[in-house]
Amino acid sequence: MENAYPGSNILVVTLTNGESKRIEAQSDEETMREAMEVLRNMFGHDIPDAVDILVPRWWNNRFQQGSYSNYPVYVDRQLVDDIKAPVGRIFFTGEHTSEKFNGYVHGGYLSGKQLHCIDTSKALLQEMLAEKEGKTENHQSFLLEPLLALSDAVFDIPRQLFLRSSNLGFLKAIL
Repeated sequence: MENAYPGSNILVVTLTNGESKRIEAQSDEETMREAMEVLRNMFGHDIPDAVDILVPRWWNNRFQQGSYSNYPVYVDRQLVDDIKAPVGRIFFTGEHTSEKFNGYVHGGYLSGKQLHCIDTSKALLQEMLAEKEGKTENHQSFLLEPLLALSDAVFDIPRQLFLRSSNLGFLKAIL
């Protein structure tokens, strides 16, 4: 994050698959101890402790279940622009709209900060902190609730946009 936002003093760690499941199963305190041990092995024992840690638990979230977006090789710039284009007064942000950090939680945070008319990044951080403190109902993210209540047709938008712009049938697009 230092290159993206100088002076932010934020360290982002990305874990995948089995390692991310292992970290999610342990306490934030244990994760902090583990991270500090790795950092001290890298930079020496005299570095200060981290102030806080925020561990998103995507595997355990009933909507995300460890998933993130991943654009296929055939995606062009226009499709990405179409996905994040506002519809009337509805604006879209999230990791799927981040050009530099697509597929990462900080991509979602940064895409919210780039949209000046709303502050999704602040809402995302507030929800993650509330979840960390056990203050969310049913361990679900309120940010996703309205979107996921919509019909399945919403989730077909990227495929529809690609097929409409490419003149390929669905099977040809997959192959």
